[in-house]
Amino acid sequence: MPPASRARYNLADMLGKVRVNVFRVVMATGLAAIVAAGAAPSVRIDAATPQAVPPQPAAASSRPLVDQYCVGCHNERLKSGELVLAGVDLSDVAHNAPVMEKVARKLRGGSMPPEGRPRTDKATLDAFIAGLETALDRHAAAAPNPGRVASRRLNRAEYVNSVYDLLGLEVNGAELLPSDMAGFGFDNNADVLSMTPALMSRYIAAATKISRTAVGSPDIRPITQVYKVGFESRNLRANEDMPFASSGGLAVRHAFPLDGEYVFRIRMKRNGTVSTIEGIDEDEHDIELRVDHQLLKQFKIGGKYKGPDPGVLIAVPEDDKNGQLLHDYRMNADGALEVRLPVKAGTRLVAAGFTDSAPSPERVPRRGRLLGGDDPNAPGIDMLYISGPFDGKTPEATPSRQRIFTCRPAAAREEDACARQILTSLAKRAYRRPVTDADVQPLVAIYKEGRASRDFDAGVERGIEALLSSPKFLLRIERESSATARGAVYRLSDLELASRLSFFLWRSLPDDELIDVAAKNQLRGNLDKQVRRLLADRRASRFIKDFSEQWLEVRNLQGLDPNAPAFDDSLRKAMMKETELFFESQVREDRPLPELLRADYTFLNEQLARHYGINNIYGSHFRRVTMTDERRQGLLGHASVLTVTSYADRTSVVLRGKWILENLVGSPPPPPPPNVPPLKENDGRSKPTALRERMEQHRNNAVCSSCHARMDPLGFALEHYDAIGGWRETDGGAAINSSITMHGETIESPKAFREALLTQTPEFPRTVSEKLLTYALGRGLEFYDAPVVRALTRELAGHEYRWSTLVLGIVQSTPFQMRRAAETGSPAPATSSAAAR
Repeated sequence: MPPASRARYNLADMLGKVRVNVFRVVMATGLAAIVAAGAAPSVRIDAATPQAVPPQPAAASSRPLVDQYCVGCHNERLKSGELVLAGVDLSDVAHNAPVMEKVARKLRGGSMPPEGRPRTDKATLDAFIAGLETALDRHAAAAPNPGRVASRRLNRAEYVNSVYDLLGLEVNGAELLPSDMAGFGFDNNADVLSMTPALMSRYIAAATKISRTAVGSPDIRPITQVYKVGFESRNLRANEDMPFASSGGLAVRHAFPLDGEYVFRIRMKRNGTVSTIEGIDEDEHDIELRVDHQLLKQFKIGGKYKGPDPGVLIAVPEDDKNGQLLHDYRMNADGALEVRLPVKAGTRLVAAGFTDSAPSPERVPRRGRLLGGDDPNAPGIDMLYISGPFDGKTPEATPSRQRIFTCRPAAAREEDACARQILTSLAKRAYRRPVTDADVQPLVAIYKEGRASRDFDAGVERGIEALLSSPKFLLRIERESSATARGAVYRLSDLELASRLSFFLWRSLPDDELIDVAAKNQLRGNLDKQVRRLLADRRASRFIKDFSEQWLEVRNLQGLDPNAPAFDDSLRKAMMKETELFFESQVREDRPLPELLRADYTFLNEQLARHYGINNIYGSHFRRVTMTDERRQGLLGHASVLTVTSYADRTSVVLRGKWILENLVGSPPPPPPPNVPPLKENDGRSKPTALRERMEQHRNNAVCSSCHARMDPLGFALEHYDAIGGWRETDGGAAINSSITMHGETIESPKAFREALLTQTPEFPRTVSEKLLTYALGRGLEFYDAPVVRALTRELAGHEYRWSTLVLGIVQSTPFQMRRAAETGSPAPATSSAAAR
């Protein structure tokens, strides 16, 4: 059997029997012993801290209020919303906490009693809610329930980040692993991160490829990597990685695994009907190929044969030599855009794009750069092919080899000791804890097999392959002491807490400093310091981007194809970049949470500024811009948010209203009933009506009216924004009326709407707290998490709603620092978050 095959079989033995999901994986992780059970330390944000609960009226004294306003619908006969309140003892919090939390949430959100039903006065209602929540908080303080996060695998983003932080190697996760499902809105939810045998095979295959590339194995064979350009603008500088005075094209980070020769080939965009290359009829164009900004080759294309192509519709006559040359050139001119060059190993920036060899004012308008549109006759790069390595050699030094080879044996007798040192260092980081001989010895054994097959480097490569395939790296398992009683609440060890912290704020492994502090059981005493250090690190940008894209659903923009002439892939990327930069600035500058909706600045490049109707912004570079136009202030003015909440060909007050209820107010509507008729569209024959009038007709259906009464007004407030976020005054020729009424007040402008969301429905800080806590824990929130969310919200109110307060509060909270042991026989069943609401 070949050594590589033996290594794979040894890996399989090492992994053991892989079950259908990670909950059944049985393995010895060797983590430090769990800290003995006892009282959790007092922390600032902790549902188990009685002093944090202000005194309020007892909930039980308000039983007549429930009987008068709630039991009429929520009784044994009607069971409205699958909720029965008749006979519920509000003083028995221990047994009725799920129901009481649901009641408190509905009342606090203003969704109950329904519109049109009798309601008590605001003061009485507020006192009742406060008393209900106080009783719940006191119960949580006396008997904290941190919940239970299931064991899970690294998701794709965590895997890619961990490989980079461990080996210094950039990998394309989409090529190696399938995408992850989302649970409760986030793809790091433990309940959906199961490990199937087929998926385990993908992880093992990825480990083989990564280990070979990281070490620079001579076993690497030539391959061809294809990079495709989307429907970006051909007349603008593609991005900041492209040279100045360039347009179109693409810039990619490509991993060159070995020192050797590589072939670069460029394919041009073609006419979709006749397959001729576009934009080369009359003018000659320059294309530059660069690696790490260094010019490697300049190509010329176009202008060689001018005039109409005689072979577009019919075959060119055999005796028309010039016509045949012209047609062949229009079909195959990009065959000359190929070059073979030597390149050193490493991940490098490869850029290919058009350039003005002698930029002049006359040429710029011709290509449309300042005129705000794409020239339909401009040429475009369609694909870049990179093939190799040819005549490859193992590199002397790459970032990954420097990270791996912390020692070099001077003689054969020193090799085993050096390999052990290398693998011990890597295993400490990969396994997120100090390692023992039992952890390292299996890796050393596989190293020796590789060493016997070729050389020292090959042995280290095999050891890394085994490490990346190990459950100790791929799975996040929090072990319970054998002395822990079933269902008991216990504290996580400092090492487990360090792992939670790093995967929360870095989406990756803890570094040596964090592991060392945790190994000494000193993390809790230095938690604030470590949190601030992690937040200040550049790696925190991963969590900021990942969380914001999923919470705000901006990530979904990648899969949308709006039917709008102004929309292309360049604008799509600009929309997403604006929200990414804006959100990161809010977190890194520790701004108040409400400023997400109120901020008077954003980040724009030329194309997005034109889309917003803003002048004097030039170039592809994003810069911070003060927004004097109140219509564009805050997230609700971002085209990314407005586009993902629209259909391809029109706006949707339902999608926008639902998005606000779910992501800003924290009160999602129930799913729509089946067989809902489609909205009537303007037919072009009768007088056009605005969307508002058509939705009013739709709401006449009694089945639909209850939910639409909550959603639609929120969506109508944004109706002046079209399906890709542009401002408009009419809809299909009909004037737009975006005024709404919220809590008895008329709202007539985007600014007034933002302020109403923040003041009339002060649920925004609570909703952000819930979303970030869900993301940090990797599980959906349950009824027993509500007291923690209220404690977070109270702490935010006392510290100007700063991001640092929220992050520190979550890290110091009971569910983040503690865990509930599995019940007898199986893990505790999870209650759906929807039921808790």
